Formats: sequence, structure tokens, C-alpha cells
Amino acid sequence: MKYIEWFGKNFIGLFEAGGEQFTSFMTGIVPLLIVLLTFTYSVIAFIGEERVDKAIRYCSKYMILRYSVMPILSVMMLTNPMAYTFGKFVKEEEKPAFYDSVVSFLHPVTGLFPYANAGELFVYLGIANGVMKAGYSQSSLAVRYFLVGVVVILMRGIVTEKLTKFLIAKESKNAKA
Repeated sequence: MKYIEWFGKNFIGLFEAGGEQFTSFMTGIVPLLIVLLTFTYSVIAFIGEERVDKAIRYCSKYMILRYSVMPILSVMMLTNPMAYTFGKFVKEEEKPAFYDSVVSFLHPVTGLFPYANAGELFVYLGIANGVMKAGYSQSSLAVRYFLVGVVVILMRGIVTEKLTKFLIAKESKNAKA
């Protein structure tokens, strides 16, 4: 009987803790996410969609911009999963590398722009909680994640593009033979 009583108490306790967590999100992170998202769309509306589109087309021409600026803008402006739609601006053989860059940036952006990939927010907050308990700053972690993320997406984009072009050339060579 004691075990059944313990199970009943802790089973309900699990849902109570979940309800408290949900309430904290509704009064804390959800309003923040809504305001950040509204701000981003306001900036796009202020600049003008045509100008934003023109800037992205310009970035797609250059490898360094294609795998740094474009993924950053796509993740911050369109959020996950719409960020992948910026791939329409790159050539077909560059699409795998662009996708790799975007998907690799979805976690590092979360600390500074949590609305960009809300699914990763729980992972980031778990890490940030440990960093804060160790006595370090959460904002410092967010900036470092962001900066390291930019370097990583650039490297991954360049490497993936080179590999993709190599494999395409190899496949076309094999098809001719």
C-alpha cells in the first residue's frame, strides 16, 4: 500500500511540476519570443522585402557571404524551419552546403535570438543553467556560441560545397564512361 501511495503522490507531482514549468514559460519566455519575432518582422517591413531580397541575392554570389551572412539572416528573419527557403537564391550544386550551414546555425543562435529555433531553447537553457551554476555569465555563453557558430557554419559550408562539387564531377565523369 505504501508503494501505491508513493506512486500516486509522485505521479501527480510530475504533472504539477510540468504545469509550473508551463506557467513560467507563459509569463517569461513566450512574451519575449513574441516581441523578438515582432521586432524582426518590423525591421524587414521597414527595410522593405524587395531590398532584403536584393541583399540576399547579392550574398549568394560569394562563398564567404553565402555561408556566413545568408544563414545568419535566414535563421534570424525566417526562423526554423522557414530558414531553409533562402536556398532558392543559391545554385543547385550549392544547396546541400547552404542547408548544412543553416542547420548548423540553429543551435548557436538560440542564446541571443531564442525565437529563431524554439525547439533548441530547452537544450541551450539546460547548458546555460549549468554554466550559471559554475559561476559564469549566460550572456557571455550566448555571445561565444553565436561567434563560434558563425565560424563553424562558414567552415561547414565551404567544405560541403567542395565535397558536393567533387562528387558531382565524379558522377558526371562516371556517367560519360
